[in-house]
Amino acid sequence: MTACDEIIAFLNSYLNAAQIPDASQNGLQVQGPQGVRKVAFGVSAGLELFRAAKQAGAQLVITHHGLLWGKEERLTGTFGARVAYLCKNDLALAAYHLPLDMHPVIGHNACLIKKLGAQDPQPFGRYHGQNIGFKGQIDLPLAETCAVLEQFCGAQGRLLAFGPEHIRTVGIVSGGGWNMLPQAVEEKLDLYVTGVVDEPVQEWCREGKINCLALGHYNSEKPGVLAMMDLVKREFGVETEFIDIANPI
Repeated sequence: MTACDEIIAFLNSYLNAAQIPDASQNGLQVQGPQGVRKVAFGVSAGLELFRAAKQAGAQLVITHHGLLWGKEERLTGTFGARVAYLCKNDLALAAYHLPLDMHPVIGHNACLIKKLGAQDPQPFGRYHGQNIGFKGQIDLPLAETCAVLEQFCGAQGRLLAFGPEHIRTVGIVSGGGWNMLPQAVEEKLDLYVTGVVDEPVQEWCREGKINCLALGHYNSEKPGVLAMMDLVKREFGVETEFIDIANPI
């Protein structure tokens, strides 16, 4: 059995959580038992995940999207029900948002660009004054590039193909990074990869002569959670389980 505080302290330090400005209150969000035999990992904090974690015998749940987003909330409605379930069932909850997006080893974007075999990836995608994604050079046909990422994320992507058919430069900002596509256009990248897109993106792509692949907010952010799970298992030897609450959005 491992102390919950030891796991949280390790992740806080490894992800440099205290030094990264973020709306999410990263780290431990709901206190639970001090002794941890099993840690459940998921993308987003919600009752379905919590119930599955309890069923799996976990004492600690770690997610990318947590419950606390920079403000106090009333313990009512959906939010209150989620907190009540954790407390009633003695489950601890921790979350890491931007620190996991931008981490150069286990972050979603680092995992995605490394999967493409990019050499010497560089920080990319300014968000509130800090880069949260990565860009790099590859040498793959567009169709193969998309297939590699779709298989890696277990996703059926949405492709807006307005750029080159052979990809040599790519930028990646997972999740809701659609509005950073103009930065990829400015840098004359061949492909921009994100989670979801909104209405302006099609014409940005057409006018910027760039391809854009949307893998889904949820699916594009599984890689970092899985990498964080592997890290915790290696570091502490505790039992771990990724709980996939399937979400195509």
